[in-house]
Amino acid sequence: MSQTFTLAACAEMIWQEKPMEWRVRRLTEMGFQVGLWNWPDHDLAMLERSGATFSIMNGYLRGRLSDDEGAAELLATARETAQVGKRLGVARLNLHGTGLGEGGLPVVPCETVTGAMWLKARDTLERVADLAEEMDVTFTLENLNLPVDHPGVPFGRAEDTLALVSAVNRPGLRLNLDLYHAQIGEGNLIELCRLCLPWIGEIQVADVPGRAQPGTGEINYPAIARALDAMGYRGPVGMEAFASGDPEQALEDFRAAFTL
Repeated sequence: MSQTFTLAACAEMIWQEKPMEWRVRRLTEMGFQVGLWNWPDHDLAMLERSGATFSIMNGYLRGRLSDDEGAAELLATARETAQVGKRLGVARLNLHGTGLGEGGLPVVPCETVTGAMWLKARDTLERVADLAEEMDVTFTLENLNLPVDHPGVPFGRAEDTLALVSAVNRPGLRLNLDLYHAQIGEGNLIELCRLCLPWIGEIQVADVPGRAQPGTGEINYPAIARALDAMGYRGPVGMEAFASGDPEQALEDFRAAFTL
């Protein structure tokens, strides 16, 4: 058996009683790359010293895709974040349809997405791709589930993020395909991976229900791993999940699910 995929884990969601420096170092010792959320929450000098390889972090601080004011704010904070990302060597900078606040809820909820909003979102992402090219970074657009965790987020479904990223079709803008969110919102995960494959920058995983590590819920992650391998996917897989018990065992369960 071999580890076909590069594996990462979100440091924000495991060992939550431990300092971030400890979490980052332990993930690195265990052979995982490290995912982060918002960089202002962390000591950047510590992260630089840690020796970790950072797979992904939020690529903006505020803003929205689908209106002029929100797009200007998103692009300005994305530029600032790209500078931090380059300092830390972060591989991918993650975006959402709108800024998220407390509990992952949208700062500005949106119940109806109009045609004009779709066109503006595509235009904003074209500008994001320009920024990516200018600064030699990669942004990703993440799907989110609406029924459980993120009601009111525009462009939340995987079919929405795929439509936008494929329409822009630039190397600096990829999909962060989150299979936890997709299972709640859409299902049919293997076929979804196949449809998204040309544009995937990273795949993120957690099980349903509960958002814990693979093996704790209904998703057959070993089958998904085999299907991804058969499709030729060789990119990163990140666990963005809570541990159902011992965090180190949760990480080993994740590793086992994606070791072929």
